[in-house]
Order: sequence, then structure tokens, then C-alpha cells
Amino acid sequence: MTVVRWHRLLIAGLLFAAIARPSASSAQDAAPSPDQEPHRIFGLIPNYRTSPTLQDYHPLGAKEKVKMAFEDSLDRGTFALAAVFAAEAQLTTAEPSFGTGVAGYSRYYAASLTDFVVGDLMTEAVYPVLLRQDPRYFRRGTGSVWLRLGYAMGQIALTHGDSGSTQFNASEIAGNATAVAIGNAYYRDNRGLSNSVTKLGIQLGVDAVANILKEFSPDLER
Repeated sequence: MTVVRWHRLLIAGLLFAAIARPSASSAQDAAPSPDQEPHRIFGLIPNYRTSPTLQDYHPLGAKEKVKMAFEDSLDRGTFALAAVFAAEAQLTTAEPSFGTGVAGYSRYYAASLTDFVVGDLMTEAVYPVLLRQDPRYFRRGTGSVWLRLGYAMGQIALTHGDSGSTQFNASEIAGNATAVAIGNAYYRDNRGLSNSVTKLGIQLGVDAVANILKEFSPDLER
């Protein structure tokens, strides 16, 4: 049943809640240098495409977008998150045809990791290059919590073109839709339009949670 896939959004939220109060030592270890962003948020979640500001905007070239996508895809955090999502999917029997035990988990893990890699490549490299859009998340950093929260979630629908102008985030929507379509090749138990729309909604929700982490991680670390 596709409804179990909503657990992925729940897991993303729980990860956010769990790391929202890091210890003083972990916050110190994760603190970035003044001139760059940390490569991982709280040492786990890949963070190669966050920019602290939109001031003095400079667009990325095609090679830089591809490099960023591969850094996100092949980061150790991506492999760890894939393991968590694979365990959740097996526990809820999201894909009965994958089976059980170690063999079943290996199939869940391969599918979960493929989801992350394909999603990153589509939303950070392929579509941003084709549509000339910037795949980075530009942190607002100022204003009330609710204002920044709305901004972070809104970046799912809005992005910046290479010209610096605000645009509809077609790279995010089309990229994730393409990843979902590709996923139908190996998710044999949950195919079809309805299931695909549900998966797309979940993925966009997970990305929204990721944006919230990117927006507030410096505050939480302090």
C-alpha cells in the first residue's frame, strides 16, 4: 500500500526533531568555518548546495552543478540515510516482492539508494542545466521564525534562474517527477498514476524538511 510511504516524511520530521537539540560538543564539531558551509548538517545530512546569502550572486556553470549533484549523491550521509529509509520500508513491507531477511533488505537498500542518487542528479544537475536554474538553497537567515519557515518551504516552488531572477522551481518538480517515473521500473508493487503522485508529494515534503534544516541549522548549532 502506498500509504506506508508517508512514513518517510515522518522519518524526516523525526530526524529533524532528534537533531534539533545537539549537544555542545557535536555543535562545536559541526560548526563551519566563517567562509564556507559545512558539507553535512549535524554530521549526517549532505549539505553541498546551501548558500548563506543571495548577496553578490554568481551563477553556477554546468560543470559546477554536476559536481554538486555527485557530491550530494555520493556523500556518506546519503548512504546512511538510504539505510534508514530501507529499514523503514522493510519493516512496513512497502514492497512485498522484495522479500524478507538479508536478501530482502539488500533490495530495499538498493532501491532507496537509487532513489536518492537519481533524485539528486535530476534536481541538481540534469534539469538545472537544461532549464538554466540554480539548484542551490539560499538561506534567508533573518526575520521571525515563521517568516523563515515559510521561506524555506516556499523554495520548493520558487528558485533562482542563472540570471538571478526568481522563477518557478521547475527543476525541483520535474526532477523529482522524473525520479519517481524511473522508480516505477523497480517498485513493481506500487506503480500507477495515483501511487506516483503520492510518491512525488512525499518527496517534495522530504525536500521541504531538508530546506528547513538548511535554513535553521546554524541557529540550532549555536
